[in-house]
Amino acid sequence: MRAGEYFLSAFDTFRAQPIRTVLTLVSIAIGIVAIVAAGGAATALEQALTTEITASGAYSLVIQKQPSIITSGEQWRRYMRRRPISYGQASEYKRRIEGSGALVSLFSAAPSQTVRAGTEHTDPDVTLVGSDEAFFPMRNYQLAAGRPLVGEDIFYARMVAVIGNDVRQDLFPADTDPVGKEIQVQNQRFTIVGVLARKGGIFGQSQDNMVIIPIPVFVRAYAEEWNYSVSIFVRARNQAHLEHVFDESIGILRSIRNVRPGEENDFEIEELASIANQLGTFLRFVGLFGAFCGGIALVAAGVGIMNIMLISVRERTREIGVRKAVGATVRSILVQFLVEAIVLCQIGALGGIVLGMLFALLLSHLAGIELTIPIGWVVASIGLCTLVGVGFGAYPALKAARLNPIEALRYE
Repeated sequence: MRAGEYFLSAFDTFRAQPIRTVLTLVSIAIGIVAIVAAGGAATALEQALTTEITASGAYSLVIQKQPSIITSGEQWRRYMRRRPISYGQASEYKRRIEGSGALVSLFSAAPSQTVRAGTEHTDPDVTLVGSDEAFFPMRNYQLAAGRPLVGEDIFYARMVAVIGNDVRQDLFPADTDPVGKEIQVQNQRFTIVGVLARKGGIFGQSQDNMVIIPIPVFVRAYAEEWNYSVSIFVRARNQAHLEHVFDESIGILRSIRNVRPGEENDFEIEELASIANQLGTFLRFVGLFGAFCGGIALVAAGVGIMNIMLISVRERTREIGVRKAVGATVRSILVQFLVEAIVLCQIGALGGIVLGMLFALLLSHLAGIELTIPIGWVVASIGLCTLVGVGFGAYPALKAARLNPIEALRYE
C-alpha cells in the first residue's frame, strides 16, 4: 500500500466506528487541552513577569516588612508579628543610602477606595498609593497628561494627585481634561496634576485603577485607618553596585530599627530578579503539573485507542486474510494499523491544540497579559500523541500482522 492508501484506510475505519472514534478523539483532545492551556498560560505569565521586572530595572531591590512570597500560614503569622516599616524609618534609610548613588522610592498603598469628582464616583476598588517623585521612573509609568509628582510636592506635602486611566474614565467625560480638577478620597480633597498613560493589567490586576498622592499626605491622612507599612524600592547602577547596596541596606536598616547583634532581621530585602525567578519556577511547575494531568488523560485515551484497534482487527480479520493471500507482507499490515492509530491520535491532538490555545487566550485575557503561541508545548503535544498512537496501537497492529492467513480466511 502507498502512503495515501494507509491514510484513506484509516479514515474508512473511523467512519465504520463513529461513536467509539468520537469518544476517543474527545479523550485525546481533553489531554491536549490541559497540556497546551496550562503550558501556554504559564509561559505567557512568565514572559509578562520578566518584562515587568526588566521595565522596573534589572538591578533592583525591594525592602518590605515581609517576603513577597509566603508559602505557609505559619510563615504568614510569624511575619505579621513584625513591626511595620514606618515612614520615618524609610525616610531615614533613603537619606543614608542615596549617598551611594542608588535611586530610592518609598511606597505604601491602601486598596478598595472610592474616588469622587462632583456627582461622579468610582467603584470601591481603587488603590490609593502614597509615594514620591521616584515612583514614576522606577515603576516605568508614563504620563498621558499633566506632570508627575515632584520633590516639592513631597517636601511640602501638597494635596495633589496623579490618577490612572481607569479613574479618569470613571470620573470624567472623554473630551474633558482632568488636570486641574478636584477629586475626593474619603474626606480629603486633591487637585489632579497628572494622568497616567494606560498601562494595562498584569496577573488579573489593573495597573491603571489607582490614585497616587505624596506619601507624607498618605501617612498623615490614612495611616491610622490603614495598617500601613512602607515598602522601599531601590535601583542600583549595575550588579556590583547592587551587591554593595544590598549589604549596606542591611546595616542601615538594622541600625534604624534597633535590631540587636545576633537577632535576625525584622525586615526583608529581596532582589526583583530573585522574586521573578521564584515566581517563574512556580509557574513552570504549574505548567508541568498541567502537562502531567494531560498525560494521564492521554493514557486513558490510549486505552480507548487500543480497544478501537482490537475491535477493528476482529471485524477485519477476513479482510486481513485476503490481503495476506494476495501477497501483503507482515510489515505492510503492521504499518497500516499503526498509521490508523497515529492518525486517530493526531486528529484528536489538532482539536485539542486549537481548544487549548483558545483556553490559554481566555486565561491570558483574564490575567491582562499578551499570549504568545507556546510552540514548545504544541510540538511536545504532537510528539506525545505520536508516542501514544505507537504505544497503544502496537499490540493490535502486531496481532493483525501475525494472523494466520488460512484461519483468517475461514473467520466469519
